[in-house]
Amino acid sequence: MDKHNLTVLNEFILMGITDHPELQAPLFGLFLIIYLISVVDNLGMIILTKINPSLQMPMYFFLRHLAITDLGYSTAVGPKMLANFVADENTISYNFCATQLAFFTVFITRELFILSAMSYDCYVAICNPLLYTVIMSQRTCWVLVAITYLYSIFVSLLVTIKIFNLSFCGYNVISHFYCDSLPLLSLLCSNTHEMELIILILAAFDFISSLLIVLVSYLLVLVAILTMKSAEGKHKAFSTCGSHLMVVVVFYGTLIFMYMQPKSSHSFDKDKMASIFYTLVIPMLNPLIYSLRNKDVKCALHRTLGQLCSVFSQSSLYHVIMCFNFFLCAYG
Repeated sequence: MDKHNLTVLNEFILMGITDHPELQAPLFGLFLIIYLISVVDNLGMIILTKINPSLQMPMYFFLRHLAITDLGYSTAVGPKMLANFVADENTISYNFCATQLAFFTVFITRELFILSAMSYDCYVAICNPLLYTVIMSQRTCWVLVAITYLYSIFVSLLVTIKIFNLSFCGYNVISHFYCDSLPLLSLLCSNTHEMELIILILAAFDFISSLLIVLVSYLLVLVAILTMKSAEGKHKAFSTCGSHLMVVVVFYGTLIFMYMQPKSSHSFDKDKMASIFYTLVIPMLNPLIYSLRNKDVKCALHRTLGQLCSVFSQSSLYHVIMCFNFFLCAYG
């Protein structure tokens, strides 16, 4: 089909993760398990940090919004990807493709700046502990979260509206397993130079500015820790920010691997693997990291599970809760 023959597109075809039929069933099972764990983990973290009195500090306020963000962008991609494993054709409607791109862009942009806000929170907690509750007031926390929401919505609407206002060619095969901006640009018949420049500027600004906030925050935290004289103070400081630092390293490491490759080694297969990791695996890992490494979260989870045990002590769910509680004790 002539790529420059303009037609009105009603749907796109997603190439998916693999074209090997024998891998469809095992991959479907694997990604279904990962997605379900991610949903349960993040919903659990949202509920736990909302209802538990001991988790009402700013750190856990941001953790709750991180869980909302992780749940958001994994759900923007996961269900449709799973449905395509069992569908005869990996099609996605024109409107649903635009919706998926919009929601994915909102949540992936928010992830960058929520992690930055959490880094700043760690800096204040370690470097200004006496003024922590004053600096990180409830109003400040809500302002920071609101800014991330408003900015990410602005970026999402700008990118999505600009792309879908341009003319698509007859060729409608997207070289990805979800609707992302760069694969969609390759299907446009219009001049994409302006759109490519907009995406490049926004992506560079989001990545560099958020990473700078993280790096400066943790550099100041490291200096503060090195000047501490007591080993107990150093241990407490590391435990305060250790979980978040691990989450930051995993997320930014994946983005750097995906977008900082030399052109000679760049391939769509590598892009797909990296995309799977940060759209499905990272949202599953983040709440697990905080659950297993953060003492306050573990204690709150133990108490909540204990309360559930007393409610469901006569049912089979009791044994499930006890097994999960044992798991936390074994690995906590």
